[in-house]
Amino acid sequence: MAPPFFFGDSKLPDSKARTEPAPSAFKDFFNKALVEDMAHHLHRVWPDFDKTGFSKTALANFSALELKQRSHQIAKALAEHLPKDVPKALRTLTASLRPLDKNGALDEDAKKGIAGWAILPFGEYVAANGLAHVKESLAALRELTIRSTSEFAIRPFLLAHPKETLRVLKDWAKDKNEHVRRLVSEGTRPRLPWGMQLRAFVQDPAPILPLLESLRDDPSEYVRRSVANSLNDIAKDHPALVAAIAGTWLKDASRDRVRLIRHACRTLIKAGHRATLNALGYAPSAKVELAAFSLSPAKLIFGNALTLKVQLKSTAKVPQKIVFDYVLHHRKKSGTSAKVFKWKAFTLEAGQTIELIRKHAIRRITTRVYYPGAHKVEVMANGKVLGGKSFTLIM
Repeated sequence: MAPPFFFGDSKLPDSKARTEPAPSAFKDFFNKALVEDMAHHLHRVWPDFDKTGFSKTALANFSALELKQRSHQIAKALAEHLPKDVPKALRTLTASLRPLDKNGALDEDAKKGIAGWAILPFGEYVAANGLAHVKESLAALRELTIRSTSEFAIRPFLLAHPKETLRVLKDWAKDKNEHVRRLVSEGTRPRLPWGMQLRAFVQDPAPILPLLESLRDDPSEYVRRSVANSLNDIAKDHPALVAAIAGTWLKDASRDRVRLIRHACRTLIKAGHRATLNALGYAPSAKVELAAFSLSPAKLIFGNALTLKVQLKSTAKVPQKIVFDYVLHHRKKSGTSAKVFKWKAFTLEAGQTIELIRKHAIRRITTRVYYPGAHKVEVMANGKVLGGKSFTLIM
């Protein structure tokens, strides 16, 4: 059984492209070479580490296991072969990590230590074994997140020791390393994909709002985007709260903060949430009409791209701020599922007609299974659907 913080298969953990290139099969991010590399570095820093026994346990029936099952099995092998003294085990893990250069960036020489995908089972080990050693465990998670991510592993600490963990995160929000600062916002996301829900924050996000506010003007876009994603999570349960935050944060906002807020409000914008649209200056009832809409080709071969062409005409006598999106209704094995894609935000002058062109590729990705048959695309302005077209996907 997978540990509680490893939930679902919706998307890859976001570690800012610091992990290895994708293999042909998703589960093969974890492979024999990775396990043996872990064994080598753990033995290097703790000579009593049983490399052979660890690899045998970690790789048992490996080909039959999926990605998260492989990670969990590696974590169990770590628990079996690391020192039983947990603080000593944590020191062994962190000593085996790839070092940082003089600027605090990850050393590019992979032979010097562990980084990338191996960090996930490291994090699982810490979450499963370190709850009685909060200070040492959180220090280890800080080192792990610099090499990949600890956004899943920190969540059990937020549940078991919320006050102490939030206190540490408050300090981390000022850390010089952007990956540590990003862990503050990403690790506390109430509805983190792949991660266990933090139900206390789903019900009441107030404890994490000061952390998000402290990071809203972070110099790193990587961190600011995480703040936006956390607010987007909160918006699913507290739309009025996020609309109010958007209105407050927009006062004297920099361009970067405006971008953050728009990204944070994307779900509310797509849903046509009136208070959010008003806060962002988008009239919920935009006076526009769809002068033309074409979708080609009508029969799309899988791996190719759709071309969307739209002519949008203003029927207003004053300029209007428009956020224009499109909805792709994917065919599933049973029924359909809709996904909204951002297109363009702009000002439409009184009586103006503009043309928009967008290509949308439909090809193999790890997060979606495509099925042949009828699909539909709808376009919408300020959350209101203006029209739709259908196409047939041929696999």
